[in-house]
Amino acid sequence: MTTTPEPETRSIVSDFLDRRRESIVAEWSGAPFFRTAGMDPEQAALDGAEVLAGLRRAVDKGEANNPAAEGFASIRSLLEALAVQQVHDSTLVAQTAAQMSGLKEPLLRLWAEEDVPRELVAPGAVLLSGAVDTLGLILLDAALTATRDTIASQREQLAELSTPVIKLWDGVLAIPLIGTLDSMRSQTATESLLQAILDQQAKVAILDITGVPTVDTMVAQHLLKTALAARLMGAECVISGIRPQIANTMVQLGIDLEEVATRAKLSDAFAYALNRLGLSVTSTGPGAV
Repeated sequence: MTTTPEPETRSIVSDFLDRRRESIVAEWSGAPFFRTAGMDPEQAALDGAEVLAGLRRAVDKGEANNPAAEGFASIRSLLEALAVQQVHDSTLVAQTAAQMSGLKEPLLRLWAEEDVPRELVAPGAVLLSGAVDTLGLILLDAALTATRDTIASQREQLAELSTPVIKLWDGVLAIPLIGTLDSMRSQTATESLLQAILDQQAKVAILDITGVPTVDTMVAQHLLKTALAARLMGAECVISGIRPQIANTMVQLGIDLEEVATRAKLSDAFAYALNRLGLSVTSTGPGAV
């Protein structure tokens, strides 16, 4: 038995994809992948036809197994858009495999009906199967990328929400830090505070660490760097919320906050800030002098 030259197999398979285009698209438009991605039958048919055209170009160029092939590149944006609409969870790989099986099964069934030389049946099926598997790789990569982007975006949004800058008084800002401070949150907090100092021309900025469970060397260095950056912008930084255990930890770590004003409570830091602005708080209630 002689081996059929690959160019001949590609040519016949490419011709099959062109001649049976309508039948393939009709089958694909009802497949789980296109049906899940878009409920509109007409849109599903249009998407299926575009994906098939790209797959055929890749087959024709002998690049059915190359995700970077020109044919696949021409439909990558569509595949990424369709992949984003899928459910991305722990079943992603199994889901993608099932969806590709839904595209592969009708394609191979229609190929089996073709009147082609016996020696071309198996190579053609392998070629078609490999092309659909490449689609699956592109879809999986797009879905994973979308998931990573979503997670990164959500982390950034959470970091921004967890480090709000509050205006306590004209010229006085406060940023309450809550939870564990990692590098990203620390950077976000510093940038938010410095931008607020610039926008509001603040003179005093309060870093309240009441909600920070522990202070290690990294956190202390972040506080000092933030205080220095605020000072360079013309604002004094006050650190409040230093509890006894945190004070003890700082002493043990040899952390020196001598150049930074510190207060045990946010209210004390606020009173200090008002005093630095030449203001004071007096009681006007009953019994006030």
